[in-house]
Amino acid sequence: MPRMLDVSDDVRAEIGDEEAERLLGGDTAPGSYDCTSCRTPGDTDRERTSTVLFVGEETAVLAFAHAACIPSQVVAVSEEQLQGAVRSIQGEGGQAGVQLPAPATMPTMPTAPDGPVQAELGVTSGLVLIKGDLHPALVVEPLGPIARPGTSGPVDVFLPLLIEQGFAPVATVEQVPPPTPGWSVLLAMGQLHAILMPGGVPGAAPSAWWQAHQAMQVAPEWRSAVNKTKRVLVFAAPVGTIGSQPREDLLREALDRAAAAGRLVAASMPLAGM
Repeated sequence: MPRMLDVSDDVRAEIGDEEAERLLGGDTAPGSYDCTSCRTPGDTDRERTSTVLFVGEETAVLAFAHAACIPSQVVAVSEEQLQGAVRSIQGEGGQAGVQLPAPATMPTMPTAPDGPVQAELGVTSGLVLIKGDLHPALVVEPLGPIARPGTSGPVDVFLPLLIEQGFAPVATVEQVPPPTPGWSVLLAMGQLHAILMPGGVPGAAPSAWWQAHQAMQVAPEWRSAVNKTKRVLVFAAPVGTIGSQPREDLLREALDRAAAAGRLVAASMPLAGM
């Protein structure tokens, strides 16, 4: 029976037309699966399902996700992460993915043409309480001052650059920030992979504004909150504003101080593909 599968051109190019047609025809695709993004059950017979190809140095794993959670795509991960995912799939005894030979080339995320993309950015995940509700949040802070592209500073323009991209200044953390069109958060295999920004020209695919060197673990409570709200709040502050906070209450206090000092911007973003 044909499955309700989405196979992107990138995935098809990596696995080949023959394997793609077997998937679409129902020969090799599972009927039920655990979504690689939200970790809840899915059914390829009843709901649109994305094929997501995770590629390591020597191994590739074809996984499945709700099309509402993440689009069909190729995601590069470390071989260690991929082998860990394979062991997890085998240990659970369920079919969350199909192991494939690694392709000859490694896909990479494109780089945005401008904006604060060259600097190292620190990203922290946590839950933020706003008007009695817990919201999944990411806090972004560069490891050094950010100069405008094409200049060498010395003025730190991290916040002005983000405001130009649609982030809103935050006067108080007690308000949910507005959405920023074209931006999204890529969560796959239950881990945080990237924050995506709009492509440089109209109609272009999103590019990675921030991409994890290694996919970042997030707490089950954080993933549960994302499944409920269907969005992530992204706060950003200049270097030295927030710092490394070991607890969520201390992180919230640092955010409140940054907002009061006029050193915080934010946006709300959907998961990639939503």
